[in-house]
Order: sequence, then structure tokens, then C-alpha cells
Amino acid sequence: MKCIEVVAGIIRDSGKVFATQRGYGDFKDGWEFPGGKVEPGETPQQALVRELREELCVDVTVGDFLCTVEYDYPAFHLTMHCFFCSVVGGKLTLLEHEAARWLSEADLHSVEWLPADVEVVKALGHL
Repeated sequence: MKCIEVVAGIIRDSGKVFATQRGYGDFKDGWEFPGGKVEPGETPQQALVRELREELCVDVTVGDFLCTVEYDYPAFHLTMHCFFCSVVGGKLTLLEHEAARWLSEADLHSVEWLPADVEVVKALGHL
């Protein structure tokens, strides 16, 4: 089975987290924490800085590690490293996603998360 290593950023502000809705691919319309693939030679933190700049036009500092999710989708195995992030420059602009929402803890279950991201939501609930 193909293995894909990705990173996801949990961007927090005023007690809410930033969630994005995929605008393309097999999982179009599913909700996720923004991020993307780790390129050869990158650390997960470097990949997250690059991916959030490419997807959302923001510069971030990568903070604490939250969790690593291992998830088997039908066509591939996903390893997703999740970190808290803070926006330090730019304005959140959707370049690859069709929608975004700031979700409070009470609203985390109001969107249809992608299966691997459900595990991140569970990890957030244990903070």
C-alpha cells in the first residue's frame, strides 16, 4: 500500500481553531486541518510552514506537537503529524480550499471531517 506523510496545522485564535473544506480530489467537500505533504529533506515543521504559505498565504510559527495520526484510506496509508501554529504574517486567504470556518470547541462536530482529521478532533478534546 502506498504511504503518504503529511503535516497539518491547528491554527488557534480566541479559543477557536481554523478548519478548511477541500475543493478538489477524492475527498472534495470534506473538512480538514490545513497542511500537506512533507517533501524529501524537509522536517515536518518546515513542511508545515511551506504548505500553509502555499495554501493560505500566511506565515506561521510552528508550536507544540499535538499528535501523529496513522490512518488507512482505501488507496493509501496516511501518516499525519499535527502541530499547533500561530499566524505571524499575511492574511488567511483560501487558494486551494472552497471554504473555511473558525470553530469553537462546541462547534467542532458541526462539519464533516475527513476520517484522519476526526482523530485530530478527538486529540483536541483531550487538552
